[in-house]
Amino acid sequence: VQLQASGGGAVQDGDSLTLSCAASGRTFSFHAMAWLRQAPGKEREFVAAISWNGDSTYYADSVKGRFTISRNSAKNTVYLQMNSLKSEDTAVYYCATKPLGTALAVPRFSSWGQGTQVTVSS
Repeated sequence: VQLQASGGGAVQDGDSLTLSCAASGRTFSFHAMAWLRQAPGKEREFVAAISWNGDSTYYADSVKGRFTISRNSAKNTVYLQMNSLKSEDTAVYYCATKPLGTALAVPRFSSWGQGTQVTVSS
């Protein structure tokens, strides 16, 4: 599966932004998907994950209640709706597939895409 994230940009505190991750490959619909992010000088961190059929989601505590992950398997796309953005959300955001059968809370990822920059200023 090849992945390409898009939708990043520069916004203000409290603004909203929606990221998209377009996937190519026949096996996309079988994989749970995730969003991760990496801020300057920090390690990459988990943000959110969604099951292969979209029935289950899992979020990092830092974004719970503000971010929503969703997917449209017909379009081979995963989304990350980000509301109430804060300066600490500034990072490069990546989408990734999870190995088949991996639980959402397990930090294992297989395919990665190129990231998209999100910058939140106060």
